[in-house]
Amino acid sequence: MSASAAAEPPPLIELQAVTKVYGEGQAAFQALRGVDLRIDQSDFVAVMGPSGSGKSTAMNILGCLDSPTAGAYRFRGMHVEQLSRNQRALLRRHYLGFVFQGFNLLARTTALENVELPLVYRGEARAARHARARAALDAVGLLRWEKHTPAELSGGQQQRVAIARAIVTDPTVLLADEPTGNLDSQRSHEIMDLLVALNRDRGITVLMVTHEPEMAHYAKRIIHFRDGRVDTDHRHREDT
Repeated sequence: MSASAAAEPPPLIELQAVTKVYGEGQAAFQALRGVDLRIDQSDFVAVMGPSGSGKSTAMNILGCLDSPTAGAYRFRGMHVEQLSRNQRALLRRHYLGFVFQGFNLLARTTALENVELPLVYRGEARAARHARARAALDAVGLLRWEKHTPAELSGGQQQRVAIARAIVTDPTVLLADEPTGNLDSQRSHEIMDLLVALNRDRGITVLMVTHEPEMAHYAKRIIHFRDGRVDTDHRHREDT
């Protein structure tokens, strides 16, 4: 091995021979069957596959919401599968951001208060979290709507608030689960343009589950799951 190869940093995320089994005995279901996956810093990956293919299970493991039955999950070289539930929660809180199809905003609170919520959980002072939340809303083009509740915002605006909430902690990785699933075509493209900009300008690694090929093509790389395994892994776009 050359000196340069020996000095090569570990990938941001690495799965090695990861399996996941739910249930026991005859009721056991193997959701993942020896998944190997490597994701480098600043990548933008779209994850696709039919229902039951294992894509959601894999994303739950990558998001520290579940643990593999066997195999290794390394985050910056650290064995995540060996962490306790509380340690995984800390990793989520400090390194991961989440965006969901259903927005998951608190109905009776303003956009600003929704974005501040992760900082409240981290115990940040009110003035500091207020400033960071306003900066995050500005980054998604919604600073003028900071005092509006979700009911006063369009679906696209609500998803922008959800993205601002996800990036307010400056995450290393943004996990997006069908982020355009509840939006019309125009708003879907606007959200995808925003995710591309966050990936390009801030270096945030984006992992996105989608069933829409048109949305997947915004990513640099498309991974298809089938029957609990990675079926295809295709890189089709680099930064311009």
